[in-house]
Amino acid sequence: MSTTDTIPTTASDPTAAAAVAQLLSPVVLGLQALTINGKQAHWHVRGSNFVGVHELLDDVVTHAADFADAAAERIVALGLPVDARLGTVARAVPTTAVPAGFTRSTKIIAAVVAEIDAVLTDVRAAVDGLDTIDPASQDVAIEIIRGLEKDRWFLLAHDTAD
Repeated sequence: MSTTDTIPTTASDPTAAAAVAQLLSPVVLGLQALTINGKQAHWHVRGSNFVGVHELLDDVVTHAADFADAAAERIVALGLPVDARLGTVARAVPTTAVPAGFTRSTKIIAAVVAEIDAVLTDVRAAVDGLDTIDPASQDVAIEIIRGLEKDRWFLLAHDTAD
């Protein structure tokens, strides 16, 4: 190999890579929003089950950030960029239901579950769309669904009357 030879950044078909990016980018943006809004909820939760919900929200935030990283890195591994800057996230993701200030845990849980549900809608669309395009990317999306559904379940298990 001469010094002028180049090695493609991916062995993937450029058309398939573009389709993967189109399907996974909304997932990345939604997960970034969940990370930010989940931390907001974590700081401001109040109620008799404060400690449990407060700590669980930290887990939700960590998982959302990890899932966003996995989806973004899949896109980048296929040779395409991801724009998940704060301004891009703010423009792409609907306004959050997470309140700005102190809020009872039942309302915080409902707001974070609504955010998870919105992300799950995008992830499920990605799973469906990736079925014939790229099984490896579909696997990433399936793992994200598993994790988000578990976090959703854990949150709802805390949703008790204050």
